[in-house]
Amino acid sequence: MSDSAASGPRPAGRAAILVIDMQHDFVDDDAPIACPGAQDIVPAIRRLCATARAAGLPVIYTRESHRRQRVDFGLELEYGETLHCVEGTRGIEIIDELAPEPDDYVLIKRRYSGFFATDLDLLLRGLGVDTLVLTGVATDVCVRATAQDGLQLDYRVIVAEDCVAGTSRARHDAALEHIGYVLGRVMPVAQVTALLGLDHPR
Repeated sequence: MSDSAASGPRPAGRAAILVIDMQHDFVDDDAPIACPGAQDIVPAIRRLCATARAAGLPVIYTRESHRRQRVDFGLELEYGETLHCVEGTRGIEIIDELAPEPDDYVLIKRRYSGFFATDLDLLLRGLGVDTLVLTGVATDVCVRATAQDGLQLDYRVIVAEDCVAGTSRARHDAALEHIGYVLGRVMPVAQVTALLGLDHPR
């Protein structure tokens, strides 16, 4: 997957790092929707974000959030998902190790995609961004949904494969294969920084 991802034109314009849903309800060992390996990707995401900030690239976080009355879950709970990311709970918070910095952006989302019913597209266009580097969880749910919507809105999509984790290893691998086939490019973070002309993370 990485070899094929390295081919093709270099992204033009400006990139942004998108940190998707690195919240306790997905990252903790006892999370209601635990993503195996989510804690292992934290150092790589931190280094990538630090490198991006140093280069003047925007870092944007999404945070899944649901009202306690459950009126904005849609059909998620009908299809087997456990109650998660409810306002007022610890589970909704971004983990301390990846806490946003003052100049970062944080978007609340109610559904899987970072674009659906949010102002992410408006923010990216205001920032002059045309290339998205996706990190976070879950590869097979919110990362994949955001990649698809990003492509449909004409953003170049890159997934840093060592900065994402899925709801299972099998679903993670299948999602990366699907994203690399038709939605964007999948590559290690070292290739991402090289592709974007950034220094390698320290």
